[in-house]
Amino acid sequence: MPHHLSRWIGLVGSVLLAVAAFLGGALPYGDLRPTPVSIWQGPHGPLIISTWLAGTALLGWAWWSLRDRVPSTRWVLVTIGLWLLPMLVTPPLGSRDAYAYACQGASYSAGINPYEQGVSALPCPWLDTISYIWRDTPAPYGPLFVMISGAVVTAAGSLAASVALFRVLAVAGVALAAVSLPVLARRCGVPPQRALWLALAGPLVPVHLISGAHNDAIMVGLLAAGLAVVAARPGRPLPLLAGGVLLGLAGAIKVTALVVVPFAALAAIVGPYGLRALVRQGGWVAGGALAAVVGPTLAAGLGLGFISGLEQGGLVVAWTSPPTAVGQTIGYLAVPFGAHIDALPVTRGLAVVVLGAVLVWLWFRAFRRHDPFWHAALALVATVALSPLFHPWYWTWPLAVLAATARRTTWFVIVALVSSFLVLADGTGLPRYTKMPGAPLMTLFVIVVAVRLVRSARAERQPVPAD
Repeated sequence: MPHHLSRWIGLVGSVLLAVAAFLGGALPYGDLRPTPVSIWQGPHGPLIISTWLAGTALLGWAWWSLRDRVPSTRWVLVTIGLWLLPMLVTPPLGSRDAYAYACQGASYSAGINPYEQGVSALPCPWLDTISYIWRDTPAPYGPLFVMISGAVVTAAGSLAASVALFRVLAVAGVALAAVSLPVLARRCGVPPQRALWLALAGPLVPVHLISGAHNDAIMVGLLAAGLAVVAARPGRPLPLLAGGVLLGLAGAIKVTALVVVPFAALAAIVGPYGLRALVRQGGWVAGGALAAVVGPTLAAGLGLGFISGLEQGGLVVAWTSPPTAVGQTIGYLAVPFGAHIDALPVTRGLAVVVLGAVLVWLWFRAFRRHDPFWHAALALVATVALSPLFHPWYWTWPLAVLAATARRTTWFVIVALVSSFLVLADGTGLPRYTKMPGAPLMTLFVIVVAVRLVRSARAERQPVPAD
């Protein structure tokens, strides 16, 4: 397909998604307990679902068709800008999180610790816009974002203006990523235009980062900027310190961003890798990241409650999280034998242990191979895959770094495309209604991937025969 045709097909898809948002997006006072059937039977139901489906499909197809042959960086940036334009003026698509941000900001501005009490404690003036499950739960976000939310609500004064400001911040995060990713891509030998296309042109960005105004956009922008600074100035103390600060600020938005810091510390080294070089050069990155987390934590005056807030992800049970799917499948297999087993605490707990081991293994592998950025991307993949909860926009974390570091792209592009179809326009998650066969199929996929990884690891350990 000619690249100019793909551009306009994608724009048509974006416009259709905007129509779906106005007709049945995550409107402030819509139905908080919708189902796919109730949406279909409601006002404009068939039109809402068909425009959402067609828009996502057209946008996804246009992105897929040019994944390996975009003409230039300028062309990519113009196309991304065109596709994002309709999303700037729509109601939120695919999630009600922007309303939760506003309520948490209102709570913080009123002197309530959002890590200790839910937004119903104020009560938030816009409480009716938030899903029931999140009204009494603590905030899972970092202290920097809590302070940002408080500042946004104070400056805006209304829900609509607050959502608009959160969207402005999301655009700023995407713009920061657009500036930073070419630097990282050049360091890793990847065409900058391809990195930008894969990271920022897919459906997840306009739908969830821009229209949904998720704080993941700010996190991804700071993450990409931090890695880019380290990639551009290894061995230079002040740039490395600045890169570490950017990574720490990303972690102060969402703490999961901090998994890349040990890999960035490796990337800071000029010359042979060793403990002394890691301390002397990588220490600047680690120190900057630590300061950028501690500073907002002290400034917010909320303590370390954001760490315990991460546990709230366990309230949602969906097979899109591999450890959750395995736990669900174990429970299903036990039913024919008359047993009722809740295996989720066990499978999710084991996943945390496995994640820790995988991150350590990836770091030592990056040390041996002198390839820290690629392994940082894999660390983000592991973090997302082994979490108890998976939302489609979570995939934007590894997607940004994979786009700038990976040689093979098909696998993570397919994950992004599939994820784009998991949530309807109003935020209704389809995995909630497809537990069967979703959980068993995901469990089977986990088994296949595990077997292939074990075989690959064994093949790597085999000695290379001499000629």
